[in-house]
Amino acid sequence: MQFREMVIKKEVREALARKQAVVALESTIISHGMPYPQNVETAKLLEKTVRDNGGIPATIAIISGVVKIGLDDQDLEFLGTSRDIRKASRRDLPTVVALKQSAATTVSATMICANLAGIRFFATGGIGGVHRGASETFDISADLPEFVHTPVLVVCAGAKAILDIPLTMEYLETLGVPVLGYRTDEMPAFYYRSSGVRVPQRLENAGEAAAIFYQAQAMGYRGGVLLGNPVPENAALDRDKIEKCIDQAVEEAGKKGIIGQAVTPFLLGKLNEITAGESLKTNIELVKNNASVCTQIAVEFAKLQG
Repeated sequence: MQFREMVIKKEVREALARKQAVVALESTIISHGMPYPQNVETAKLLEKTVRDNGGIPATIAIISGVVKIGLDDQDLEFLGTSRDIRKASRRDLPTVVALKQSAATTVSATMICANLAGIRFFATGGIGGVHRGASETFDISADLPEFVHTPVLVVCAGAKAILDIPLTMEYLETLGVPVLGYRTDEMPAFYYRSSGVRVPQRLENAGEAAAIFYQAQAMGYRGGVLLGNPVPENAALDRDKIEKCIDQAVEEAGKKGIIGQAVTPFLLGKLNEITAGESLKTNIELVKNNASVCTQIAVEFAKLQG
């Protein structure tokens, strides 16, 4: 059965046909991760960053039931201002498309849509993971098992610091997901550079990452690869300070009974409030850095394809 409800932007389609570097970008950061107008400004900044590093950006979202691979300014503004945008994970995609709804795509949904379009590289801020207190709530993001099913290399600044990073890494190991560190021996912790949890392999350049992903594809791996890229030093927040802020935000979420998909947007918004905007600034810098590194890897991969 052919999937028809997808529109690929012309420049993206042409770049894919020429086997050029194309980098997917998620839309949840626009609709659910940042306030307006910083959300739209950041989306445009990320697209510019991909172009500056030699790639073609493909921001992904669902607009009125159509999966759009590559958005225009009108789409970005709609996603950044409308209050009727769903947050779509793997489980939600068929419903959103069938019922002609509009949705921003999480990491797992972006991976699925990118793969449908033939895009193999995706830059995000941080992946979802095992939530703090998951031993009681069983709250584990659908982002993690998506790496088993979908052959996309994802560059992130680690699992979001609001999560349980050691358990997230244990779960990724159980799933057999290749996890790499970009110029780091530890999985980054989103707002700060070191989580204390070692990665299986440290890499020093984009060429090494491209070679590993190329070999995974050549060996028939059907899943993806995760690369942790630390937030730039000049943008990192103090670990002890931000952890106290996270504890405060998590406690408030618990008191308000916020669960499921609503947890992450609430915590990110609360942290922005508690830190007087500092966490938002760090978020913007780290996702920009990820877009840069991801594009460099995609460019190197294109060379390997010949």
